[in-house]
Amino acid sequence: MADLHLWLRHESRSTERRAPLVPHDAARLVADGVRVTVEESPQRVFTSEAYRTGGCEIVPADSWPDAPDDAYVLGIKELPAAPDALRHSHIFFGHAYKGQAGAGDLLRRFAEGGGELLDLEYLTVDGRRVIAFGYWAGYVGASLGVLATRGALQPLHPMEKAELDALVRATGADGLEALVVGAQGRSGHGALDALFAAGARVDGWDREDTRVLDREALLDHELLVNCVLSTTAQPAFVRPQDLAAERALRVVADVTCDVTSEHNLVPVNRAITSWEEPARRVHEDPPLDVIAVDNLPSLLPREASVAFSADLVPLVPALAGRRGPWREAENAYRSARGLRSA
Repeated sequence: MADLHLWLRHESRSTERRAPLVPHDAARLVADGVRVTVEESPQRVFTSEAYRTGGCEIVPADSWPDAPDDAYVLGIKELPAAPDALRHSHIFFGHAYKGQAGAGDLLRRFAEGGGELLDLEYLTVDGRRVIAFGYWAGYVGASLGVLATRGALQPLHPMEKAELDALVRATGADGLEALVVGAQGRSGHGALDALFAAGARVDGWDREDTRVLDREALLDHELLVNCVLSTTAQPAFVRPQDLAAERALRVVADVTCDVTSEHNLVPVNRAITSWEEPARRVHEDPPLDVIAVDNLPSLLPREASVAFSADLVPLVPALAGRRGPWREAENAYRSARGLRSA
C-alpha cells in the first residue's frame, strides 16, 4: 500500500465531531506503508497530536483542495461550497443518488472538476453495505425518542454513552410502547438495544412485517423508530391523513432521515431537525413530534468513530485497485452520472 495516500479532512459542519479514521487505526495504516495526512480540526473528538504520534502528517484545516492529485480525501458529511469544481477522489456520505436536495449540484461539481465520489453508503458486497454508522444512529435515535415522549428532550451536545443512558433512565420510561421498523438492520439493532435498556415494551418489525402494513397497530405505539432505508416505492409509515386519526403515536424518531427523498417513509416531515431543536411538532391535536437529526451518531462521537474506523481499515488495501466494495461504490457513482460501469 506504499503508493496510497489518505487525506482526512476537517468536517465543515460545526456539530460533526466524528472521524472515519481514528488515531490508532491511522497508525496501523502508516505502519503498513500508507501515507496518512490529517487536517487540524477544532471539533474532532480526537486530537491532532494523537494522529501525529501515530506517524500522520498534520496540515491546516480545509487544505484538501491543494492536496496532491492522487490523494483520496476522506470525510463523513457534506463538503463546503468551495471549491466549486472537485478534482479529487472523495470518500464520504454524499447523499446524492436518490434525488436528495443538492444532489444534482454535487454531481455537477465532480463532473466539472474531473473527480469522483466513492460514497461510503455504496460500499457493498452482494448488495449489502459493509460499513456504516448505523448501530449508533439507531441507538441515539431511539434514546432521543424516549426522551421526547417524556418531555425531557433538550438541545443536544456530544457526550459519552454512559451519560446518554443515564438521561434516558431518569425519564422513567418503563412500559413505554415502542416500535422499531427495520429491526434486523444495523440501525434497528442499535434502536432495540437502547429501548430494552430504557425498559420500554418493544416490538420489532422487519421487511416481512411491513410487506402488508398493519397501520392501526403501528399507530398504537407511543414511539416509532424508523430504521428502514428504502430505495423503492412502498407505503409510507406515517401519512398526512394519519395525523388527525385516533392514535397513541406521539413521537417518530426518523433514524433513516431520508427527508428530501421521494422514498421518504415519514412524509409528514420534509426537513431535517437541528441539534438546537431536535424535535419538530408536525401536528397539534393529537400532538406528533418528529426527530430527524441527520448526524445522530455524532452525539456519541468516540464510540461511533471507533466502531466505524475498525470496519474501514480492512477495506483500505483494496482501494487503490478498486476491488470489491470500492468497485461497487465507483459503479454507483458512474451510474448516477449516466456513465458506463468500470
